[in-house]
Amino acid sequence: MQWQQVQAYVVPLGIALAVGALGAWVILALYRRLAGRDRRRARIGRMLGPPLALAFPLFLMVPALEATPLRGGWLEQAQRVAHIGLTACFIWLLVRAVAAGEKAILRNHPIEVADNLEARRIQTQTRVLSRVLMGGIIILGASLVLLQFEMVAKIGSALLASAGLIGLVAGIAAKPVFGNLIAGMQIAVTQPIRLDDVVIVEGEWGRIEEIGSSYVVVRIWDERRMVVPLTWFIENPFQNWTRRSADLLGTAFLWLDYRAPIPAIRAELERICKDAPLWDGRVCVTQVTETTEHTVQVRLLVSARNSGDAFDLRCLVRERMLDFLAREHPQALPRLRAQMEEGADMPRHRVAAAPDADVRSPGAEDGEPAVG
Repeated sequence: MQWQQVQAYVVPLGIALAVGALGAWVILALYRRLAGRDRRRARIGRMLGPPLALAFPLFLMVPALEATPLRGGWLEQAQRVAHIGLTACFIWLLVRAVAAGEKAILRNHPIEVADNLEARRIQTQTRVLSRVLMGGIIILGASLVLLQFEMVAKIGSALLASAGLIGLVAGIAAKPVFGNLIAGMQIAVTQPIRLDDVVIVEGEWGRIEEIGSSYVVVRIWDERRMVVPLTWFIENPFQNWTRRSADLLGTAFLWLDYRAPIPAIRAELERICKDAPLWDGRVCVTQVTETTEHTVQVRLLVSARNSGDAFDLRCLVRERMLDFLAREHPQALPRLRAQMEEGADMPRHRVAAAPDADVRSPGAEDGEPAVG
């Protein structure tokens, strides 16, 4: 009698486990065989493999448990465990599907090209929206799992009954989370920043390296990383040098003597730009933008394809222009002049001191009224 009872459990469960293990082995064997292949069917197979390998035995366990003599609470608990496992596999499959779709879109729109504005726009939207979608799927899956427990369902009903106060407290506590979530959606739609954009954040020059679900990583020019919350880019002003295009103007300022030959400097700048591969051929201008009592300020304005080329081109223009002036026109470099008087017996001119009333200020500087 006892062997018959044991057999009633062992036979259905053993068959389910054996068939399930065999099916999982076949699925994993196909998954390993598809590794390294780049075809669409291979990518789909790799995405489906692990979740299906885990879900197949659990799926067979549900009818196997019903075929056993288990009844009442024990059967419900065993089936609940199987349903939770199947739900987790389904959520895992959805997350992997979103990740596979993200990789496919990123693969079709690489940013390692010269004109990558459209690719950066698509990659930014894809990365942000996929993170938000993955988070929503995981939250939904966790909710479905927890609602299968009677205690959690009762707590949920109690929370709904007192939703006013609890909702207010939860809203205040979750404000940073939902704030970053909404900011991520805004950035994905309006795109004030994109991947690989050149930005100035808190006075630091860098590129957008990563856009996550709650923060943005900015790679500073000296290889440092600045982590900025998503909401910061919605609530604060910042500079984006590649919002519409990567083209940029760069300036190099020189302080020169009044005798500096401006036409020769203009011709030399044109020669430097034509010989430099960093110049994009748009702008090459020499202008005198300021004068002081000792020097003149000359602005050398050039253009480049992106901010990195613009910085290097500015440095190149400074170096070659200084070399040209020191070699061809040394009189153009600023100098300090002094006039020396020869002879000690030179006549000295004396200026008669003016009366005190003539040298006093009328009183406007110190706020006193002028004496009439």
